Amino acid sequence: MSATVFLIPSVLDEAATHTIPLYVMKAVLQCQVIFAENERTARRFLKSLNKNIVIDNYEWYAIHKAEEMQKQAFQQKIKEGKNIAIISEAGCPGIADPGQVLVALAQDMQATVKPLVGPSSILLALMASGMNGQRFEFLGYLPVDAAERIKAIKEIEQASQQKNSTQIFIETPYRNDQLVEAILKACKPATKLCIAAELTGANEQVQTKTVAQWRQQKISLHKKPVIFLLQA
Repeated sequence: MSATVFLIPSVLDEAATHTIPLYVMKAVLQCQVIFAENERTARRFLKSLNKNIVIDNYEWYAIHKAEEMQKQAFQQKIKEGKNIAIISEAGCPGIADPGQVLVALAQDMQATVKPLVGPSSILLALMASGMNGQRFEFLGYLPVDAAERIKAIKEIEQASQQKNSTQIFIETPYRNDQLVEAILKACKPATKLCIAAELTGANEQVQTKTVAQWRQQKISLHKKPVIFLLQA
Protein backbone atom coordinates (compact mmCIF):
# COMPACT_ATOMS: atom_id res chain seq x y z
CA MET A 1 0.00 0.00 0.00
CA SER A 2 1.44 3.39 -1.00
CA ALA A 3 1.50 6.29 1.44
CA THR A 4 -0.43 9.51 1.01
CA VAL A 5 0.73 12.72 2.69
CA PHE A 6 -2.18 15.07 3.46
CA LEU A 7 -1.36 18.76 4.00
CA ILE A 8 -3.90 19.80 6.62
CA PRO A 9 -4.75 23.52 6.85
CA SER A 10 -5.19 24.89 10.36
CA VAL A 11 -7.15 27.85 11.69
CA LEU A 12 -5.63 31.34 11.82
CA ASP A 13 -7.90 32.17 14.76
CA GLU A 14 -8.90 29.48 17.29
CA ALA A 15 -12.57 30.43 17.08
CA ALA A 16 -12.67 30.31 13.27
CA THR A 17 -13.23 26.57 12.81
CA HIS A 18 -15.84 27.45 10.16
CA THR A 19 -12.95 28.32 7.81
CA ILE A 20 -11.90 24.66 7.64
CA PRO A 21 -13.78 22.63 4.97
CA LEU A 22 -15.47 19.39 6.03
CA TYR A 23 -13.24 17.24 3.82
CA VAL A 24 -10.21 18.18 5.94
CA MET A 25 -11.41 16.07 8.87
CA LYS A 26 -12.28 13.22 6.50
CA ALA A 27 -8.66 13.28 5.35
CA VAL A 28 -7.36 13.26 8.93
CA LEU A 29 -9.48 10.19 9.68
CA GLN A 30 -7.71 8.36 6.83
CA CYS A 31 -4.30 8.95 8.45
CA GLN A 32 -2.36 6.90 10.97
CA VAL A 33 0.47 9.37 11.61
CA ILE A 34 0.54 13.10 12.36
CA PHE A 35 3.55 15.40 12.02
CA ALA A 36 2.67 18.69 13.73
CA GLU A 37 4.56 21.94 14.14
CA ASN A 38 3.02 22.19 17.62
CA GLU A 39 1.51 18.96 18.93
CA ARG A 40 -0.50 20.58 21.72
CA THR A 41 -2.09 23.13 19.37
CA ALA A 42 -2.75 20.47 16.72
CA ARG A 43 -4.48 18.18 19.24
CA ARG A 44 -6.72 21.02 20.39
CA PHE A 45 -7.45 21.98 16.77
CA LEU A 46 -8.51 18.46 15.77
CA LYS A 47 -10.71 18.13 18.86
CA SER A 48 -12.40 21.43 17.95
CA LEU A 49 -13.27 19.97 14.54
CA ASN A 50 -14.45 16.60 15.84
CA LYS A 51 -14.90 16.03 19.56
CA ASN A 52 -15.20 12.27 18.98
CA ILE A 53 -11.77 11.87 17.39
CA VAL A 54 -9.47 9.56 19.38
CA ILE A 55 -6.31 11.66 19.37
CA ASP A 56 -4.11 8.98 20.95
CA ASN A 57 -4.84 6.51 18.14
CA TYR A 58 -2.36 8.46 15.99
CA GLU A 59 1.41 8.28 16.02
CA TRP A 60 2.54 11.84 16.80
CA TYR A 61 5.77 13.53 15.77
CA ALA A 62 6.85 17.14 16.27
CA ILE A 63 8.21 18.92 13.19
CA HIS A 64 10.31 21.63 14.87
CA LYS A 65 12.62 22.60 12.01
CA ALA A 66 12.42 19.11 10.46
CA GLU A 67 15.65 17.92 12.06
CA GLU A 68 17.38 14.71 11.03
CA MET A 69 15.46 12.51 13.47
CA GLN A 70 12.07 13.77 12.24
CA LYS A 71 13.15 13.33 8.61
CA GLN A 72 14.14 9.71 9.23
CA ALA A 73 10.88 8.97 11.05
CA PHE A 74 8.90 10.57 8.23
CA GLN A 75 10.69 8.56 5.57
CA GLN A 76 10.17 5.35 7.55
CA LYS A 77 6.41 5.94 7.81
CA ILE A 78 6.22 6.47 4.04
CA LYS A 79 8.10 3.20 3.51
CA GLU A 80 5.56 1.50 5.79
CA GLY A 81 2.78 2.80 3.52
CA LYS A 82 1.11 4.83 6.26
CA ASN A 83 -0.99 7.89 5.53
CA ILE A 84 0.47 11.00 7.11
CA ALA A 85 -1.11 14.32 8.08
CA ILE A 86 1.13 17.40 8.26
CA ILE A 87 -0.33 20.22 10.37
CA SER A 88 1.30 23.63 10.73
CA GLU A 89 0.80 26.01 13.64
CA ALA A 90 -1.58 28.20 11.62
CA GLY A 91 -2.61 28.34 7.98
CA CYS A 92 -1.33 25.99 5.29
CA PRO A 93 1.58 23.54 5.67
CA GLY A 94 4.57 24.30 3.48
CA ILE A 95 3.78 28.01 3.20
CA ALA A 96 6.22 29.92 5.43
CA ASP A 97 6.32 26.72 7.46
CA PRO A 98 8.91 24.05 8.39
CA GLY A 99 6.62 21.34 6.97
CA GLN A 100 7.97 22.12 3.49
CA VAL A 101 11.08 20.05 4.28
CA LEU A 102 8.93 16.98 4.88
CA VAL A 103 6.87 17.64 1.74
CA ALA A 104 10.13 17.77 -0.26
CA LEU A 105 11.08 14.37 1.17
CA ALA A 106 7.66 12.97 0.21
CA GLN A 107 8.17 14.23 -3.34
CA ASP A 108 11.66 12.69 -3.48
CA MET A 109 10.15 9.34 -2.41
CA GLN A 110 7.34 9.71 -4.98
CA ALA A 111 4.65 9.49 -2.32
CA THR A 112 1.26 11.02 -3.14
CA VAL A 113 1.00 14.55 -1.71
CA LYS A 114 -2.50 16.02 -1.31
CA PRO A 115 -2.74 19.72 -0.46
CA LEU A 116 -6.11 20.58 1.09
CA VAL A 117 -7.92 23.91 0.89
CA GLY A 118 -7.94 26.12 3.97
CA PRO A 119 -7.11 29.63 5.19
CA SER A 120 -3.79 31.17 4.14
CA SER A 121 -3.13 34.55 5.74
CA ILE A 122 -0.86 35.52 2.83
CA LEU A 123 -3.53 34.92 0.18
CA LEU A 124 -6.40 36.33 2.24
CA ALA A 125 -4.44 39.53 2.81
CA LEU A 126 -3.53 39.83 -0.87
CA MET A 127 -7.15 39.23 -1.93
CA ALA A 128 -8.41 42.02 0.34
CA SER A 129 -5.60 44.50 -0.28
CA GLY A 130 -6.56 45.70 -3.76
CA MET A 131 -2.91 45.37 -4.72
CA ASN A 132 -1.40 43.51 -7.69
CA GLY A 133 -2.53 39.89 -7.49
CA GLN A 134 -0.88 39.00 -10.81
CA ARG A 135 2.65 39.64 -9.61
CA PHE A 136 3.57 39.32 -5.94
CA GLU A 137 6.37 38.11 -3.72
CA PHE A 138 6.39 36.78 -0.15
CA LEU A 139 9.53 37.79 1.74
CA GLY A 140 8.98 36.29 5.19
CA TYR A 141 10.59 38.26 8.03
CA LEU A 142 12.59 41.45 7.56
CA PRO A 143 15.86 42.09 9.47
CA VAL A 144 15.57 42.87 13.18
CA ASP A 145 18.48 45.34 13.24
CA ALA A 146 17.04 48.85 12.78
CA ALA A 147 19.50 50.03 10.13
CA GLU A 148 19.30 46.78 8.15
CA ARG A 149 15.50 46.87 8.34
CA ILE A 150 15.34 50.40 6.88
CA LYS A 151 17.71 49.32 4.10
CA ALA A 152 15.57 46.24 3.35
CA ILE A 153 12.35 48.31 3.26
CA LYS A 154 13.86 50.75 0.76
CA GLU A 155 15.00 47.83 -1.40
CA ILE A 156 11.52 46.27 -1.20
CA GLU A 157 9.90 49.56 -2.23
CA GLN A 158 12.30 49.88 -5.17
CA ALA A 159 11.68 46.27 -6.26
CA SER A 160 7.92 46.82 -6.11
CA GLN A 161 8.19 49.89 -8.32
CA GLN A 162 10.51 48.22 -10.84
CA LYS A 163 8.45 45.01 -11.12
CA ASN A 164 5.00 46.55 -10.56
CA SER A 165 4.59 43.90 -7.86
CA THR A 166 3.08 43.48 -4.41
CA GLN A 167 5.66 42.78 -1.72
CA ILE A 168 4.35 40.77 1.24
CA PHE A 169 6.08 40.27 4.59
CA ILE A 170 5.47 39.49 8.26
CA GLU A 171 6.87 40.27 11.68
CA THR A 172 6.85 38.74 15.14
CA PRO A 173 3.68 40.22 16.72
CA TYR A 174 5.49 42.05 19.53
CA ARG A 175 7.64 43.90 16.94
CA ASN A 176 4.78 44.99 14.66
CA ASP A 177 4.75 48.60 15.82
CA GLN A 178 8.50 49.03 15.30
CA LEU A 179 8.14 47.66 11.77
CA VAL A 180 5.30 50.05 10.92
CA GLU A 181 7.35 52.94 12.29
CA ALA A 182 10.27 51.92 10.04
CA ILE A 183 8.03 51.60 6.96
CA LEU A 184 6.49 55.04 7.49
CA LYS A 185 9.96 56.51 7.98
CA ALA A 186 11.61 54.83 4.98
CA CYS A 187 8.94 54.83 2.26
CA LYS A 188 7.75 57.51 -0.14
CA PRO A 189 4.43 59.23 0.67
CA ALA A 190 2.61 57.75 -2.37
CA THR A 191 3.64 54.14 -1.69
CA LYS A 192 0.69 51.99 -0.64
CA LEU A 193 0.78 49.92 2.53
CA CYS A 194 -1.84 47.34 3.45
CA ILE A 195 -2.11 46.17 7.05
CA ALA A 196 -4.10 42.94 7.39
CA ALA A 197 -4.63 42.16 11.07
CA GLU A 198 -6.29 39.26 12.91
CA LEU A 199 -7.52 37.60 9.72
CA THR A 200 -10.63 35.36 10.11
CA GLY A 201 -10.95 36.56 13.73
CA ALA A 202 -13.73 38.62 15.31
CA ASN A 203 -11.57 41.77 15.08
CA GLU A 204 -10.30 41.21 11.53
CA GLN A 205 -9.25 44.42 9.82
CA VAL A 206 -7.68 44.91 6.39
CA GLN A 207 -6.86 48.47 5.31
CA THR A 208 -4.85 49.79 2.38
CA LYS A 209 -3.68 53.41 2.48
CA THR A 210 -0.78 55.46 1.21
CA VAL A 211 2.17 55.97 3.51
CA ALA A 212 1.17 59.64 3.72
CA GLN A 213 -2.31 58.65 4.96
CA TRP A 214 -0.96 56.14 7.50
CA ARG A 215 1.32 58.87 8.90
CA GLN A 216 -1.79 60.85 9.88
CA GLN A 217 -3.09 58.24 12.32
CA LYS A 218 -2.02 56.34 15.40
CA ILE A 219 -1.37 52.65 14.71
CA SER A 220 -1.25 50.00 17.41
CA LEU A 221 -0.65 46.40 16.34
CA HIS A 222 1.22 45.09 19.39
CA LYS A 223 0.92 41.30 19.72
CA LYS A 224 -1.61 41.03 16.87
CA PRO A 225 -1.08 38.59 13.97
CA VAL A 226 -0.48 40.85 10.96
CA ILE A 227 0.45 40.54 7.29
CA PHE A 228 2.02 43.58 5.63
CA LEU A 229 1.73 44.32 1.90
CA LEU A 230 3.54 47.10 0.09
CA GLN A 231 3.15 48.42 -3.45
CA ALA A 232 5.06 51.40 -4.80
